[in-house]
Amino acid sequence: MTVTAENQAISLSALLRTGSRSEHTAAEGSDFMSELMAGRINEAGYTHFLTLLRRVYEALETTAAELADDPLASAVIDPAIERLGTIDADLDHWGRVDVQSPATDAYVARIRASAEWGGLFVAHHYTRYLGDLSGGQAIGRIISREFGLDGAGVAFYEFDAITKPKVYKDDYRARLDGLPLDEAERQRVLDEVKVAFALNGGIFAEMTTHLDRYAR
Repeated sequence: MTVTAENQAISLSALLRTGSRSEHTAAEGSDFMSELMAGRINEAGYTHFLTLLRRVYEALETTAAELADDPLASAVIDPAIERLGTIDADLDHWGRVDVQSPATDAYVARIRASAEWGGLFVAHHYTRYLGDLSGGQAIGRIISREFGLDGAGVAFYEFDAITKPKVYKDDYRARLDGLPLDEAERQRVLDEVKVAFALNGGIFAEMTTHLDRYAR
């Protein structure tokens, strides 16, 4: 979808959701995500995946700190939803591994490059954190059920500071909609959201190549 005068009246949050639908669907439809959602990824595979996510969130939260005073990025940055500490807590449970990942390298580089303009960072922030508060909750329940966990190892999916996720997500979208962006800038944010989904898909595709040894 390209931003035009006709859809300029659409809120930014709606534009990002509808304009990136195909990229979102492609990413979440990967073989790895299908197997993860079906409970067919073993502990080693999940630990590998969580290790890659740690690098992504380290880049996001380091960049967020640099853009704390940026007029666009500051509208969505919120320490209450940051995930790095929770991922570290989970890795203490699952174990630590050292894995190479060109797909994650590319994703991290793109996030770091988004510091160039706050609107680009907003695209990456929106793609990951709103996803964590939405579909990510289902993944957390699956991981907890399949491995018989009792709270340990799934802190990543728990947002203790957010008592009502729907209310928080609605407020987040309202903040997006209030960003002072012109038509070209809205298009630039949408394009970056599509890139972010593709980069997530790259990690999932890379994980798919390991399915034989991570099958449960």
